[in-house]
Amino acid sequence: MKTNALQNWLTAGCLGLMISASGALAAQPEVVNISKIAGMPWFNRMGEGVTQGGKDFSLNATQIGPSSTDAPQQVKIIEDLIAKKVSAITIVPNDADVLEPVFKKARDAGIVVLTNESPGQPSANWDIEIIDNQQFAADNVEQVAKFNGGKGGYVLYVGSLTVPQHNLWADLFVKYQKEHYPDMHEVTSRMPVSESIDDSRRTTLDLMKAHPDLNTIVAFGSQGPIGAGRAVKEKRAKNKVHVYGMMIPSQAASLIKSGDITEGITYDPATAGYALTAVASSLLKGENIGSGYEVKNIGKADVDTDKKVIKFHKVLLVTKDNIDSLY
Repeated sequence: MKTNALQNWLTAGCLGLMISASGALAAQPEVVNISKIAGMPWFNRMGEGVTQGGKDFSLNATQIGPSSTDAPQQVKIIEDLIAKKVSAITIVPNDADVLEPVFKKARDAGIVVLTNESPGQPSANWDIEIIDNQQFAADNVEQVAKFNGGKGGYVLYVGSLTVPQHNLWADLFVKYQKEHYPDMHEVTSRMPVSESIDDSRRTTLDLMKAHPDLNTIVAFGSQGPIGAGRAVKEKRAKNKVHVYGMMIPSQAASLIKSGDITEGITYDPATAGYALTAVASSLLKGENIGSGYEVKNIGKADVDTDKKVIKFHKVLLVTKDNIDSLY
Protein backbone atom coordinates (compact mmCIF):
# COMPACT_ATOMS: atom_id res chain seq x y z
CA MET A 1 0.00 0.00 0.00
CA LYS A 2 1.45 3.36 -1.01
CA THR A 3 2.18 5.94 1.69
CA ASN A 4 -0.61 8.34 0.65
CA ALA A 5 -3.09 5.51 0.38
CA LEU A 6 -2.05 4.23 3.80
CA GLN A 7 -2.47 7.69 5.33
CA ASN A 8 -5.90 8.05 3.72
CA TRP A 9 -6.94 4.65 5.02
CA LEU A 10 -5.81 5.46 8.56
CA THR A 11 -7.50 8.87 8.46
CA ALA A 12 -10.75 7.33 7.26
CA GLY A 13 -10.53 4.65 9.95
CA CYS A 14 -9.96 7.16 12.73
CA LEU A 15 -12.77 9.33 11.42
CA GLY A 16 -15.05 6.33 11.37
CA LEU A 17 -14.19 5.52 14.98
CA MET A 18 -14.89 9.14 15.98
CA ILE A 19 -18.26 9.09 14.23
CA SER A 20 -19.08 5.75 15.83
CA ALA A 21 -18.15 7.02 19.30
CA SER A 22 -20.13 10.20 18.73
CA GLY A 23 -23.13 8.16 17.62
CA ALA A 24 -22.88 5.96 20.71
CA LEU A 25 -22.83 9.04 22.95
CA ALA A 26 -25.76 10.59 21.12
CA ALA A 27 -27.69 7.35 21.49
CA GLN A 28 -27.55 7.61 25.27
CA PRO A 29 -30.85 8.83 26.76
CA GLU A 30 -30.57 12.43 27.93
CA VAL A 31 -31.60 13.12 31.52
CA VAL A 32 -31.54 16.68 32.86
CA ASN A 33 -31.92 17.58 36.52
CA ILE A 34 -33.19 21.08 37.34
CA SER A 35 -32.11 22.45 40.70
CA LYS A 36 -33.95 25.16 42.62
CA ILE A 37 -31.13 27.60 41.92
CA ALA A 38 -27.76 27.43 40.20
CA GLY A 39 -24.50 27.81 42.10
CA MET A 40 -25.69 26.98 45.61
CA PRO A 41 -23.37 24.47 47.34
CA TRP A 42 -26.29 22.14 48.18
CA PHE A 43 -27.25 21.81 44.53
CA ASN A 44 -23.65 21.68 43.35
CA ARG A 45 -23.35 18.58 45.50
CA MET A 46 -26.63 17.25 44.09
CA GLY A 47 -25.19 17.67 40.59
CA GLU A 48 -22.26 15.42 41.54
CA GLY A 49 -24.76 12.66 42.25
CA VAL A 50 -26.50 13.26 38.91
CA THR A 51 -23.19 13.02 37.05
CA GLN A 52 -22.19 9.84 38.86
CA GLY A 53 -25.59 8.32 38.14
CA GLY A 54 -25.13 9.09 34.46
CA LYS A 55 -21.83 7.22 34.44
CA ASP A 56 -23.20 4.22 36.35
CA PHE A 57 -26.41 3.88 34.31
CA SER A 58 -25.07 4.84 30.86
CA LEU A 59 -27.04 8.07 30.56
CA ASN A 60 -26.15 11.53 29.33
CA ALA A 61 -27.07 13.05 32.72
CA THR A 62 -26.53 16.73 33.51
CA GLN A 63 -27.86 19.41 35.84
CA ILE A 64 -28.91 23.00 35.23
CA GLY A 65 -30.67 25.58 37.37
CA PRO A 66 -32.25 29.04 37.30
CA SER A 67 -30.48 32.18 38.49
CA SER A 68 -33.05 32.65 41.27
CA THR A 69 -35.75 30.63 43.02
CA ASP A 70 -38.37 32.24 40.80
CA ALA A 71 -40.66 29.42 39.63
CA PRO A 72 -41.27 30.85 36.12
CA GLN A 73 -37.54 30.46 35.44
CA GLN A 74 -37.89 26.71 36.03
CA VAL A 75 -40.90 26.74 33.69
CA LYS A 76 -38.78 28.31 30.94
CA ILE A 77 -36.04 25.71 31.40
CA ILE A 78 -38.58 22.88 31.10
CA GLU A 79 -40.09 24.45 27.98
CA ASP A 80 -36.62 24.48 26.41
CA LEU A 81 -36.00 20.85 27.38
CA ILE A 82 -39.33 19.80 25.85
CA ALA A 83 -38.26 21.49 22.61
CA LYS A 84 -34.95 19.59 22.78
CA LYS A 85 -36.88 16.34 23.22
CA VAL A 86 -34.85 15.09 26.17
CA SER A 87 -35.66 11.65 27.55
CA ALA A 88 -36.28 12.60 31.18
CA ILE A 89 -36.56 15.71 33.34
CA THR A 90 -35.86 15.50 37.06
CA ILE A 91 -36.43 18.53 39.26
CA VAL A 92 -36.59 20.04 42.74
CA PRO A 93 -39.62 22.33 42.27
CA ASN A 94 -39.74 25.88 43.57
CA ASP A 95 -43.53 25.98 43.25
CA ALA A 96 -45.48 22.77 42.68
CA ASP A 97 -48.63 24.52 41.42
CA VAL A 98 -46.90 26.86 38.97
CA LEU A 99 -44.96 23.97 37.44
CA GLU A 100 -47.87 21.55 37.10
CA PRO A 101 -49.05 22.67 33.61
CA VAL A 102 -45.57 22.39 32.09
CA PHE A 103 -45.04 19.00 33.75
CA LYS A 104 -48.20 17.81 32.01
CA LYS A 105 -46.90 19.21 28.73
CA ALA A 106 -43.65 17.28 29.17
CA ARG A 107 -45.49 14.05 29.96
CA ASP A 108 -47.72 14.53 26.89
CA ALA A 109 -44.50 14.81 24.85
CA GLY A 110 -43.39 11.40 26.15
CA ILE A 111 -40.80 12.75 28.59
CA VAL A 112 -40.32 11.09 31.97
CA VAL A 113 -40.85 13.59 34.81
CA LEU A 114 -39.46 12.92 38.29
CA THR A 115 -39.57 15.26 41.27
CA ASN A 116 -37.59 15.49 44.49
CA GLU A 117 -39.11 17.17 47.55
CA SER A 118 -42.54 17.42 45.90
CA PRO A 119 -44.76 14.49 46.97
CA GLY A 120 -48.24 14.55 45.49
CA GLN A 121 -47.22 16.22 42.22
CA PRO A 122 -50.05 15.12 39.88
CA SER A 123 -48.16 15.05 36.57
CA ALA A 124 -44.90 13.52 37.78
CA ASN A 125 -44.21 9.85 37.08
CA TRP A 126 -42.75 9.52 40.58
CA ASP A 127 -41.53 11.63 43.47
CA ILE A 128 -38.19 10.52 44.93
CA GLU A 129 -37.49 11.13 48.63
CA ILE A 130 -34.20 10.40 50.36
CA ILE A 131 -35.74 10.58 53.81
CA ASP A 132 -38.96 9.51 55.49
CA ASN A 133 -40.71 12.82 56.08
CA GLN A 134 -42.39 11.99 59.37
CA GLN A 135 -39.28 10.39 60.79
CA PHE A 136 -37.14 13.30 59.62
CA ALA A 137 -39.41 15.79 61.40
CA ALA A 138 -39.38 13.66 64.54
CA ASP A 139 -35.58 13.40 64.40
CA ASN A 140 -35.35 17.18 64.23
CA VAL A 141 -37.60 17.67 67.25
CA GLU A 142 -35.79 15.04 69.30
CA GLN A 143 -32.37 16.52 68.56
CA VAL A 144 -33.61 20.00 69.44
CA ALA A 145 -35.06 18.74 72.73
CA LYS A 146 -31.67 17.33 73.75
CA PHE A 147 -30.30 20.86 73.89
CA ASN A 148 -33.25 23.04 74.93
CA GLY A 149 -34.76 20.55 77.35
CA GLY A 150 -38.01 20.44 75.39
CA LYS A 151 -38.90 23.96 76.49
CA GLY A 152 -38.91 27.51 75.15
CA GLY A 153 -39.44 29.33 71.89
CA TYR A 154 -38.38 28.29 68.42
CA VAL A 155 -38.76 29.41 64.82
CA LEU A 156 -38.77 27.43 61.59
CA TYR A 157 -37.06 28.67 58.42
CA VAL A 158 -38.14 27.38 54.99
CA GLY A 159 -36.91 28.19 51.50
CA SER A 160 -40.22 29.79 50.59
CA LEU A 161 -43.87 29.34 51.48
CA THR A 162 -44.44 27.51 48.17
CA VAL A 163 -41.69 24.85 48.46
CA PRO A 164 -43.72 21.68 49.08
CA GLN A 165 -41.21 19.63 51.04
CA HIS A 166 -39.92 22.36 53.35
CA ASN A 167 -43.43 23.26 54.40
CA LEU A 168 -44.40 19.62 54.86
CA TRP A 169 -41.40 19.13 57.16
CA ALA A 170 -42.38 22.28 59.05
CA ASP A 171 -45.97 21.04 59.46
CA LEU A 172 -44.79 17.65 60.70
CA PHE A 173 -42.25 19.28 63.05
CA VAL A 174 -44.96 21.37 64.71
CA LYS A 175 -47.33 18.41 64.95
CA TYR A 176 -44.72 16.17 66.60
CA GLN A 177 -43.56 18.97 68.90
CA LYS A 178 -47.08 19.68 70.16
CA GLU A 179 -47.68 15.99 70.83
CA HIS A 180 -44.38 15.29 72.60
CA TYR A 181 -43.01 18.60 73.89
CA PRO A 182 -45.93 20.92 74.72
CA ASP A 183 -43.64 23.31 76.62
CA MET A 184 -42.01 24.32 73.32
CA HIS A 185 -43.73 26.97 71.21
CA GLU A 186 -43.25 28.91 67.96
CA VAL A 187 -42.32 32.54 68.59
CA THR A 188 -43.59 33.51 65.13
CA SER A 189 -44.86 31.93 61.93
CA ARG A 190 -42.33 30.15 59.72
CA MET A 191 -39.98 32.43 57.83
CA PRO A 192 -39.21 32.01 54.07
CA VAL A 193 -35.52 32.88 54.33
CA SER A 194 -33.67 29.57 54.25
CA GLU A 195 -32.31 29.80 50.70
CA SER A 196 -30.46 33.04 51.50
CA ILE A 197 -27.60 33.53 53.95
CA ASP A 198 -28.21 37.28 54.12
CA ASP A 199 -31.98 36.97 54.67
CA SER A 200 -31.62 34.30 57.34
CA ARG A 201 -28.92 36.31 59.11
CA ARG A 202 -31.02 39.50 59.19
CA THR A 203 -34.11 37.61 60.27
CA THR A 204 -32.23 35.89 63.08
CA LEU A 205 -30.87 39.20 64.38
CA ASP A 206 -34.39 40.69 64.32
CA LEU A 207 -35.98 37.69 66.03
CA MET A 208 -33.38 37.48 68.79
CA LYS A 209 -34.08 41.13 69.57
CA ALA A 210 -37.89 40.82 69.40
CA HIS A 211 -38.27 37.49 71.21
CA PRO A 212 -36.16 37.07 74.37
CA ASP A 213 -37.62 33.56 74.81
CA LEU A 214 -36.24 32.35 71.45
CA ASN A 215 -33.79 29.51 72.06
CA THR A 216 -33.93 27.44 68.87
CA ILE A 217 -33.78 27.99 65.10
CA VAL A 218 -34.48 25.08 62.75
CA ALA A 219 -33.81 25.66 59.05
CA PHE A 220 -35.17 23.54 56.21
CA GLY A 221 -32.99 24.88 53.39
CA SER A 222 -29.20 24.76 53.31
CA GLN A 223 -28.44 28.48 53.59
CA GLY A 224 -30.62 29.06 56.65
CA PRO A 225 -28.28 27.54 59.25
CA ILE A 226 -25.32 29.45 57.80
CA GLY A 227 -27.04 32.84 58.07
CA ALA A 228 -28.50 32.04 61.48
CA GLY A 229 -25.15 30.76 62.72
CA ARG A 230 -23.44 33.97 61.62
CA ALA A 231 -26.03 36.05 63.49
CA VAL A 232 -25.58 33.96 66.62
CA LYS A 233 -21.81 34.40 66.33
CA GLU A 234 -22.15 38.16 65.95
CA LYS A 235 -24.22 38.39 69.12
CA ARG A 236 -22.15 35.78 70.99
CA ALA A 237 -25.38 33.95 71.69
CA LYS A 238 -24.40 30.30 71.09
CA ASN A 239 -25.20 29.34 74.67
CA LYS A 240 -28.63 30.99 74.38
CA VAL A 241 -29.82 30.23 70.84
CA HIS A 242 -29.30 26.82 69.22
CA VAL A 243 -29.20 26.51 65.42
CA TYR A 244 -30.08 23.32 63.55
CA GLY A 245 -30.78 22.47 59.97
CA MET A 246 -29.96 21.11 56.56
CA MET A 247 -26.54 22.06 55.26
CA ILE A 248 -23.48 21.25 53.24
CA PRO A 249 -20.99 20.16 55.93
CA SER A 250 -17.99 21.84 54.30
CA GLN A 251 -19.89 25.13 54.10
CA ALA A 252 -20.96 24.95 57.75
CA ALA A 253 -17.73 23.51 59.18
CA SER A 254 -16.36 26.63 60.91
CA LEU A 255 -19.71 27.46 62.51
CA ILE A 256 -20.22 23.87 63.65
CA LYS A 257 -16.75 23.82 65.19
CA SER A 258 -17.32 27.14 66.96
CA GLY A 259 -20.69 25.98 68.30
CA ASP A 260 -22.63 28.77 66.58
CA ILE A 261 -24.45 26.05 64.65
CA THR A 262 -25.42 23.34 67.11
CA GLU A 263 -25.97 20.44 64.70
CA GLY A 264 -26.78 19.61 61.14
CA ILE A 265 -29.77 17.33 60.64
CA THR A 266 -29.64 16.67 56.95
CA TYR A 267 -28.94 14.22 54.13
CA ASP A 268 -26.41 14.12 51.32
CA PRO A 269 -27.96 15.85 48.27
CA ALA A 270 -25.70 13.78 46.01
CA THR A 271 -27.79 10.80 47.07
CA ALA A 272 -30.91 12.55 45.79
CA GLY A 273 -29.27 13.36 42.45
CA TYR A 274 -28.07 9.78 42.10
CA ALA A 275 -31.47 8.31 42.99
CA LEU A 276 -33.31 10.55 40.52
CA THR A 277 -30.98 9.44 37.74
CA ALA A 278 -31.30 5.79 38.74
CA VAL A 279 -35.10 5.87 38.69
CA ALA A 280 -35.07 7.69 35.34
CA SER A 281 -32.88 4.90 33.99
CA SER A 282 -35.28 2.25 35.27
CA LEU A 283 -38.28 3.93 33.66
CA LEU A 284 -36.53 4.52 30.35
CA LYS A 285 -35.57 0.82 30.26
CA GLY A 286 -39.15 -0.22 31.01
CA GLU A 287 -38.22 -1.82 34.34
CA ASN A 288 -40.90 -2.44 36.94
CA ILE A 289 -40.87 -0.24 40.04
CA GLY A 290 -42.66 -1.84 42.95
CA SER A 291 -42.08 -3.83 46.09
CA GLY A 292 -38.42 -4.74 46.43
CA TYR A 293 -37.16 -1.95 44.17
CA GLU A 294 -33.52 -1.22 44.93
CA VAL A 295 -31.01 1.37 43.76
CA LYS A 296 -27.36 0.43 43.55
CA ASN A 297 -25.23 2.24 46.15
CA ILE A 298 -28.31 3.46 48.05
CA GLY A 299 -30.33 0.39 48.96
CA LYS A 300 -33.93 -0.78 49.01
CA ALA A 301 -36.75 1.72 48.70
CA ASP A 302 -40.17 1.96 50.28
CA VAL A 303 -42.41 2.25 47.20
CA ASP A 304 -45.94 3.66 47.42
CA THR A 305 -47.48 2.85 44.04
CA ASP A 306 -50.73 4.67 44.87
CA LYS A 307 -49.09 7.98 45.78
CA LYS A 308 -46.22 7.44 43.31
CA VAL A 309 -43.52 8.02 45.94
CA ILE A 310 -40.19 6.20 46.14
CA LYS A 311 -38.69 6.75 49.57
CA PHE A 312 -35.41 5.98 51.28
CA HIS A 313 -34.28 7.17 54.74
CA LYS A 314 -30.70 8.40 54.82
CA VAL A 315 -30.52 11.00 57.61
CA LEU A 316 -27.09 12.45 58.28
CA LEU A 317 -26.29 14.04 61.65
CA VAL A 318 -23.50 16.63 61.37
CA THR A 319 -21.57 17.35 64.57
CA LYS A 320 -18.21 18.65 65.75
CA ASP A 321 -17.05 15.03 66.01
CA ASN A 322 -17.69 14.01 62.41
CA ILE A 323 -17.58 17.30 60.45
CA ASP A 324 -14.06 16.78 59.11
CA SER A 325 -14.88 13.35 57.72
CA LEU A 326 -17.90 14.48 55.65
CA TYR A 327 -18.06 15.77 52.09
